[in-house]
Amino acid sequence: MSKEIVLNAFTMNSPGHLSAGLWRHPRDQSQRYTDLRYWTELAATLERGKIDGLFIADVLGVYDVYGGSPDAALKNAAQVPVNDPLTLVSAMAAVTEHLGFGITASVSHEHPYPFARRFSSADHLTQGRLGWNIVTSYLESSARNLGQSSLLTHDNRYELADDYLDVCYKLWEASWEDAAVVRDRERGIYTDPDKVHNIQHQGPYFSVPGFHLSEPSPQRTPVLYQAGASKRGKQFAARHAECVFVAAPSRKILRQQVEAIRQEVVQQGRLASDVRILNQLTVVLAETDQAAADKFNDYRRYISREGALTLFSGWSGIDLSAFDPEETLDHVESNAIQSAVAAFTSDDPDRAWSIAQIAEYCAIGGDGPVIVGSAATVADALQRWVDETGVDGFNLSAVVNPETFTDIVDLLVPELQRRGVYKKEYHSGTLREKLFARGPLLEQSHYGAQFRPTHKP
Repeated sequence: MSKEIVLNAFTMNSPGHLSAGLWRHPRDQSQRYTDLRYWTELAATLERGKIDGLFIADVLGVYDVYGGSPDAALKNAAQVPVNDPLTLVSAMAAVTEHLGFGITASVSHEHPYPFARRFSSADHLTQGRLGWNIVTSYLESSARNLGQSSLLTHDNRYELADDYLDVCYKLWEASWEDAAVVRDRERGIYTDPDKVHNIQHQGPYFSVPGFHLSEPSPQRTPVLYQAGASKRGKQFAARHAECVFVAAPSRKILRQQVEAIRQEVVQQGRLASDVRILNQLTVVLAETDQAAADKFNDYRRYISREGALTLFSGWSGIDLSAFDPEETLDHVESNAIQSAVAAFTSDDPDRAWSIAQIAEYCAIGGDGPVIVGSAATVADALQRWVDETGVDGFNLSAVVNPETFTDIVDLLVPELQRRGVYKKEYHSGTLREKLFARGPLLEQSHYGAQFRPTHKP
């Protein structure tokens, strides 16, 4: 029997995420993304379904690779307009008790010192339900608008990310001792200065001499997510990640990615089970297989192939407008998301993808697979993915918002619960405790734990 499956809802603070053109569907409400009630209603729905977390993607740039212009992205709402994801969390936390929040933030666009404070603040306000999806960015437009001539090269961005994480670990784990905050009214001492320490970080990219501005939050370090399946990305994940997000289009490719990631994790001195691996996936559900197929066909009436190619061009760094639709995509080195190119080229040498096929595939659900059917059919498929690949769960994206998530909660979750592969109640504690059934802090074998001070309170 399959192990207990982890499920995240996967979305974006934008009217367009992964299903290009579906903002036009008459039942889609994603244009309400600027209305806080839209998000609190979604959070309440997800908590009702015992969904593990709301995973919010983000980019600080525009998809202007396709045709060398942002026009296609703007017309198709291809992840633009897009608002900051962290601003949503406090309101959603206020209407939920257990739902976790995985927030995407790039190491390439903000200094780690203010970033660490923002995430400590959010971890406090959610009572320890925060996760950070660590990304290094892939859109050149984001670098230009921050005054940079271009992004660092793919592997150099991970070198920067390693230094960035060292700063964060020192701030979160080492700067404040557990007993630093005394709140002694009689003596008039809120914080004991002897128990707060400057981190004196001097790295290849960042210099941070001082101490963290926030007192320790429930998890200290938020749960660490990482999205990357390139060779360098897997190395980074093995050192830092507790949850790894991938987007494999087939079970064959996913199995290869899962095995490679777990091997890297073990080489870092950690247990293979120390990391939860989640695959991007989209489900279209209805009461029967035929009704689900009809719903899927209805959805496809609203797809934008241009929007899909705009997104894939941004992910891959390849301008697909320059290709004939029937031309096959060959593997090329990229300074963007290398695994996005590999998934449709070198990862599966038995399959060749034309540009037109990529557009059709990515039009609903982006670069992840789509499963259509009744709750029983979809549950069968999810269990097969878990059993055949070793994946721990899925980031489930929406086609029509919030309809897709409501269908997951009302149809899929009860079926998975009936089979004994999905929890009927949330586990207690922080997000880390819920996911791993252990304490709220980083595991002792985790790289970040080494930064904990040896001095005693």
